[in-house]
Amino acid sequence: MKTRILVAALAALSLSTAALADAGHSSGDERAYGEPGDPKKPARTIQITMRESDGKMVFIPNKIDIRKGEQVKFAIRNNGELDHEIVLATLDENLKHAVEMAKNPDMEHDDPNAKRLAPKKTGEIVWKFTKAGEFDFSCLIPGHREAGMFGKIVVK
Repeated sequence: MKTRILVAALAALSLSTAALADAGHSSGDERAYGEPGDPKKPARTIQITMRESDGKMVFIPNKIDIRKGEQVKFAIRNNGELDHEIVLATLDENLKHAVEMAKNPDMEHDDPNAKRLAPKKTGEIVWKFTKAGEFDFSCLIPGHREAGMFGKIVVK
């Protein structure tokens, strides 16, 4: 009986995760806020630092302006003492994903729009912003967004 419940729970989680991953995709790998960039093409580099400070968790900078059609390489550094992640998405997608993360705090991302880093580690995301609008980047590890770890991307 326990095995059946576990299998059913895993199947439900798998379906909800797949549905969440597809949210906002229009076709192929393009999403409401753009598409994975091509690392072989030129990109503007934007440094983003993640850290804890005075009881808050922050991204520096927490607001980024980008031109529509621009490819950006986010050079990400975790200067904190805790694991942090950055997830690029619409605000609605990130808030929904945060609910899933609260249920599954050890969920790891293998998505081109997300990167999780251990303390003192670095990583990068290459992304092409194909549509104008305001988009979100957040750390969705439970409690981190609530502690201030989010920012805004404005694409004009």
